[in-house]
Amino acid sequence: MHNILIIGATRGLGSSLAQKYAKAGKAVHATARFTPPQVVDSRITWISDIDISQEDAGRRLARLYAGDTSIDVVIITAGYFALETFDEPKFNDEVQMYKTSAIGPVFIIHHLVKAGLLERGAKVILVSDESGSIGLRHESEGGGNFGHHGSKAALNMVGKLLSLDLKDQGIAVGLVHPGFMRTDMTKNVGYDKFYDQRGAVTPAQAADSLIDFIATFDMSKTGQYWAPRGPGDIGTVEHTMGPKKDLATPLQLPW
Repeated sequence: MHNILIIGATRGLGSSLAQKYAKAGKAVHATARFTPPQVVDSRITWISDIDISQEDAGRRLARLYAGDTSIDVVIITAGYFALETFDEPKFNDEVQMYKTSAIGPVFIIHHLVKAGLLERGAKVILVSDESGSIGLRHESEGGGNFGHHGSKAALNMVGKLLSLDLKDQGIAVGLVHPGFMRTDMTKNVGYDKFYDQRGAVTPAQAADSLIDFIATFDMSKTGQYWAPRGPGDIGTVEHTMGPKKDLATPLQLPW
């Protein structure tokens, strides 16, 4: 039985991943920033009070992790998004976005490895976003959102560096854009107006694609940046990578 650890599983993609892996018979451990959801799936073991933006989260997680064996797959889905413009950048929000997306994962993975919970053959999946690709940025989408896009680009670099640090230990690290999703986070920043135009999917649909991708992900792809669902929902892909019909699914994205 595979042991799956999902960081940030109370809603959205993380919740869907936890439920689907549990239904498939995997041993799922899932973290909540505060407390687990009120409707709890008995097949999922919850670990409460793990806030990835706090320095001690990785140490506490390694100590509290309830698995009897090592972790086969760890997926970090936790995220935070606050809208910004050049006329109104938001310092505290930017700090929170960087702590959540790009700083916290380093300490989570560090403590799991040092505690012997991630061993040869394990997979680390860091949920990034197409907004973190400098190569995909195009004038058609303009600027702004410095903290969100910048922290995702930083996460991509963090993932690349982790893949180099963990390569000799046989631990594969992947960066993924899971898809443009219909979630509270995207709705709360007004992105719901683009749902139909951009072909946004539900977290459950994104989870299905990601689970399939993880099943075949291995050391041959470590340190790489992928869109498991392909180019369909990436607004600038034809400006920067060519016609969608000529692009593969899954699609390897440019940094």
